[in-house]
Amino acid sequence: MDRIKLGMVGGGSGAFIGAIHRIAARLDNHYELVAGALSANPERAAQSALDLGIANERSYSDYSVMASAEAARKDGIEAVSIVTPNHLHFPIAKAFLAAGIHVICDKPMTCSLHEALELKNLANNSGKLFVLTHNYSAYPMVRQAQHMVSEGILGKLRLVQVEYAQDWLTTAAENTGNKQAEWRTDPKRSGPAGCLGDIGTHAFNLAAFISGLQLEQVSAELSTFVEGRVLDDNVQAMLRFEQGVRGMLWSSQVAPGNENGLRIRIYGSDGGLEWSQEHPNQLLYSPFAQPSRILSRAGYGYQSEAEHLARTPAGHPEGYLEGFANLYTETAQAIRAARNGDSPAEILNNSLLPGVKQGVEGLQFINAMIHSSQNDGKWTPLENVHELA
Repeated sequence: MDRIKLGMVGGGSGAFIGAIHRIAARLDNHYELVAGALSANPERAAQSALDLGIANERSYSDYSVMASAEAARKDGIEAVSIVTPNHLHFPIAKAFLAAGIHVICDKPMTCSLHEALELKNLANNSGKLFVLTHNYSAYPMVRQAQHMVSEGILGKLRLVQVEYAQDWLTTAAENTGNKQAEWRTDPKRSGPAGCLGDIGTHAFNLAAFISGLQLEQVSAELSTFVEGRVLDDNVQAMLRFEQGVRGMLWSSQVAPGNENGLRIRIYGSDGGLEWSQEHPNQLLYSPFAQPSRILSRAGYGYQSEAEHLARTPAGHPEGYLEGFANLYTETAQAIRAARNGDSPAEILNNSLLPGVKQGVEGLQFINAMIHSSQNDGKWTPLENVHELA
């Protein structure tokens, strides 16, 4: 099977998420990284490309030049990964979609809802795929949970509790030379949300993905505990989903003792499910008035929905890298389907890949949360949030 020629914007020396994307793209051997604008600094871009085995003539320091040049090559890239700080997602995605190149973009999709809505239109009219890397939606047992909920195993849904807690910003790491902390706490690069945009959007996406429900209203409080920090570092919210389902969301980056504590619990009239990212290969299923059951990737009973996403035998942990890799592999399948003439819109509609729809919803969620917090926790509907942006 021929490998898809991949480019990358961002992700040069010292970058965290770029390396994660590169590992994920290599894991199932569907891609070959052949071009990159790995840094806006030409020297750093060239050295980063050299380190990754990218030919010098395909190392760029300007993403717009890269988009034009690669589109003009007979052996040009077919897809690009965008792994820059948030404020660059929109212009880069716009440039590559216009050049006829599929886009794989880290989240959140953009810094503003206005940009997200424009990008949605651009992507829908481009004839190209736009995939947003909400990687937690591609963990095997998350897919299993989503399947069980969609099959009605929990009965009528009632409650969704989700949290994402970290501790790495408990002190002012942005003042110590930590590049990841610097841009994530800078509204010019991160956008109007700090913790909310960085990990709160993951918690929201996970709740929406597993439940299959539309979030309608939020009542939120965003806090900034570290002195001198501009953006939020702790978020608490009550949630009102469609069909009368209620929920709560907590995300924090100032909770000592928490490393990457993404956790969801979802309850219905007939039972409940619980999953934790730090124990990714187990799903707790609690049918009402029966003993709870720990489901794993062993392949027995309910686990059929997880089997095709696992690479190793049961008992061998798979998690963060593999979640990204699953998205890259499903995107490769989608790209090949598009080569054969299938509509990108139909491909995405018939898959579980996150795209521009989830990207817009993420920005609606951010805006509604900020507006609610600024108005003393006032219940704020997501459907009208464009008027509040």
